[in-house]
Amino acid sequence: MAEKKQESFTVTDRRLFTAEGEIRQEVSQEEVSSAAPTPKPAVTIQPERPAPPPEGDAPPAPTAAEQKQQAEAYRQSAKDLDARVELSGHSAKELEMTFERFMASLYMSAMMQLGLMHEQGGQPRVDLIGARQTIDTLSLLSEKTKSNLTSTEENFLQNCLYELRMAYVEVTNALARPPQTPASNAATTKR
Repeated sequence: MAEKKQESFTVTDRRLFTAEGEIRQEVSQEEVSSAAPTPKPAVTIQPERPAPPPEGDAPPAPTAAEQKQQAEAYRQSAKDLDARVELSGHSAKELEMTFERFMASLYMSAMMQLGLMHEQGGQPRVDLIGARQTIDTLSLLSEKTKSNLTSTEENFLQNCLYELRMAYVEVTNALARPPQTPASNAATTKR
């Protein structure tokens, strides 16, 4: 097995403004004036995500020998697991990852994030940002796999996207509506 290399790195906050919209003290006036002005949103929905590191700061890729060793260890571990599954009376084919199973896994994740499915005995939880990202991931896969899927795979993917987008719209519309109050009888009585 390859030795782990100890690497250190420094995190530098390069944002021009604080969370309150004020200019950070460490930022020079030149940096502020050269940056394009951006309007401050009234409501922030998506959490702030760190910017990806510049390409020069990425750790080096594993060597061919390291990759080969890791791949062989993975294959052996998977083979051992398959043998245990077979001994338990199940088929190892049930564990095989296919494109349809991958799509179904993303579909189920999005449905759970929309609160439309939940674990048995658990409460539904809504994670609109996570659901949107999962739907966008499926959309990205659809875009990147154009002309590389069988008609069955393409239909499955498009059906998943259609159903999830419709569910997302329904959930977001339901959450945007004000709560319904029962109609009072006072308005319908005559004086």
